Amino acid sequence: MTAQDKAIQPAEIQAGHTPLAFEGSNGPLSPGIAIVGAGFSGTLLALHLLQRVPLQTRVVLIERNAQFGRGPAYSTGNSSHVLNVPAGKMSAFHSRPLDFLQWLQALPADELSGIDPTATTFVPRRMFGRYIRHLLNQEVKARNHGDQFELIRGDVVDIVPNGGGLSLTLDRNRTVEVDRAVLAIGNFPPAPPPVADMSFYDGPSYRPDPWAADTLDALDPDLPVLLIGTGLTTIDTVISLLDRGHRGPITALSRRGLLPHRHGSSPPPPDMPESDSFPTRVNDLARVLREGSRRCRELGGDWHTVIDELRPITTELWQAMCVKDRARFLRHMRPWWDVHRHRVAGPVADRIDAARGSGQLQIRAGRIREYRSRPDGLTDIVYRPRFGAGLENGGLDCVTAGRVVNCAGPDADYSRIRDPLVRSLLGNGLVRPDPLCLGLDVTANCATLGRDGSISRRLFAVGPVTKGTFWEMTAVPDIRQQAEFLAGQLASLTKPVRVAAASGGQAS
Repeated sequence: MTAQDKAIQPAEIQAGHTPLAFEGSNGPLSPGIAIVGAGFSGTLLALHLLQRVPLQTRVVLIERNAQFGRGPAYSTGNSSHVLNVPAGKMSAFHSRPLDFLQWLQALPADELSGIDPTATTFVPRRMFGRYIRHLLNQEVKARNHGDQFELIRGDVVDIVPNGGGLSLTLDRNRTVEVDRAVLAIGNFPPAPPPVADMSFYDGPSYRPDPWAADTLDALDPDLPVLLIGTGLTTIDTVISLLDRGHRGPITALSRRGLLPHRHGSSPPPPDMPESDSFPTRVNDLARVLREGSRRCRELGGDWHTVIDELRPITTELWQAMCVKDRARFLRHMRPWWDVHRHRVAGPVADRIDAARGSGQLQIRAGRIREYRSRPDGLTDIVYRPRFGAGLENGGLDCVTAGRVVNCAGPDADYSRIRDPLVRSLLGNGLVRPDPLCLGLDVTANCATLGRDGSISRRLFAVGPVTKGTFWEMTAVPDIRQQAEFLAGQLASLTKPVRVAAASGGQAS
């Protein structure tokens, strides 16, 4: 960890008490704004808030883990886990699109570990996490935010209204009183596939969280491994296994067996016509995308151009769809959208292709039905193949593994997530799940909706938790745009601190 990473350290607050106003070097501080979660979304929002709110407004960033600014995606220590977007498109600021690239290029050569940072370079993800931490540190130091900004390590377990504000309850009987709060709680581990006997998921062979530090620990390099899912998390886990020298077979199983595509290397054809409009009915949209891909190939390009053309308007398309069409999209088109839209860097795709070519990595399509323990300590995972009508044993097939890792993607159905804060918020009616179980229900301004449909003026959300309203809310450009917008919204709601006169005067 460098000096710039150490500049901001989590603060501790007195048990059971945090005053409603602080005296800072810039005058009395308001109760301010709390951000619950200091991963990428929360830290980026804190950065933009500090640039917009008055110096008398407290900004409190609360994180349960030891590190902030990274989250699971950007805290990986594996240099083979690279960004899925080139460095030239990864800035934290809309107005400074090359900021991340310029930061990389300014680093000493010994800190780049042989990386040549160009606009098209896919750099290790940990570098981006370090960049976000650096930006927040620089902002705090450059504008004297020391009194205004607090980073607290703790686990928020409840949020309740409290006389014109909110009271946040933390572990160890601590509380923080604020005017407003933002949920930046990121992603939750994937839900296990439903089977008749769920006891396997409590056993030593199952790993529920692919990003946990011990997921691949104490793993015999010759042991067969099953990965549930075939998306980006599976790609990362395969790369981790290969980097550890794993020699055993690796099987990835999902309902459709689709792997993310690689980023295209060919530029778009120069005379590719721009679409005049995009329909918002699912069938019509699929037809337009197929036709656009065909025309693009005829002109010497590929389908990447058509998908990328949707990039600036994806949220608009999603919000213009009726709920019925959104549900149809999720049910029928989402798997294909994900593998075309969320692509991997060429060198990563090369390693995946090589592992498949050697036979070490196999991709299967089907649904898990049962886990059967074996005398040798391994487990037979019985599944129904997607196209298995001609198989024996009732159309079922089997794969054997010594470890099963759930890489199926984050669980976004908040009605079943057991996190204490989520359960408390749902229980007291401050929030509700969105209709399609993608996260929490929020407005276009990121305000949460209560159980009765009321719009909160105190509680907001940012990042993946808002996917139900915004759909594309996992990639950096989308979260950056949302964080900048929400910071402006919260700044507009912030009222000046009112200070009572010393004797007999009016408040000012």
